[in-house]
Amino acid sequence: MEQFLSYPQEWRLLAPLGLALVLCTLIGLERERAAKSAGLRTHTLVGVGSAAFMLISKYGFSDLLGMEHISLDPSRVAAQIVSGIGFIGGGLIFVRRDAVRGLTTAATVWAAAAVGTACGAGLPLLAVAGTAVHYLVTRGYRPLARLVTESSTIPRDVTISYHDGRGVLRAVLTVCTERGFAVAGMHVDREDGGAPDDPAGTRTASVTLSLTGHGGLDTLSGELSELPGVLAVGVPTEEE
Repeated sequence: MEQFLSYPQEWRLLAPLGLALVLCTLIGLERERAAKSAGLRTHTLVGVGSAAFMLISKYGFSDLLGMEHISLDPSRVAAQIVSGIGFIGGGLIFVRRDAVRGLTTAATVWAAAAVGTACGAGLPLLAVAGTAVHYLVTRGYRPLARLVTESSTIPRDVTISYHDGRGVLRAVLTVCTERGFAVAGMHVDREDGGAPDDPAGTRTASVTLSLTGHGGLDTLSGELSELPGVLAVGVPTEEE
């Protein structure tokens, strides 16, 4: 039977594969809880798959090493994991209204692949440290990123959808000014949707405001969404 096996002690490879399963499940749970497009199953499969590829690269050709004129590079598959995972990450990134979404989620898929590869390479401490760093960055860095954003003077965009022709935009600008924000730019898109005899009754519009100020946009968006005639308020997040 052993003559058909590249690595007779194959059962020993289940330990690093199991470690990759546990660690990448933890990463996936954090993304699933945050309701991201790539969640528990994606990160777990990416990590376990990377570990399996690394183990194949290390041990899958052990039976060939004894043959004459044959030498193998165990890092060759790991190098392909790094570049190949970019296809999945690229599919998670998209642009809407000039705002990029999915960058952090794509980066966590890349990190899950690194954790899985570390497990397959026999570096469990590095794999555990990589998982811990993931939680530090995705959870612990949020207050720091929010503090930096609120103290920045760079304009931040807020998109408001509202019923047109009812003075809603005037009320929105008033609230923004009262909360210490200045309007650096504004772009309005109108959509005709009313009945012929009531063209302004159900017509909607969308305005994108570029605001400067040191306050939090989350609080401002909550106040704007409560204004009569406001249909939706969109505030770009870090990633996502």
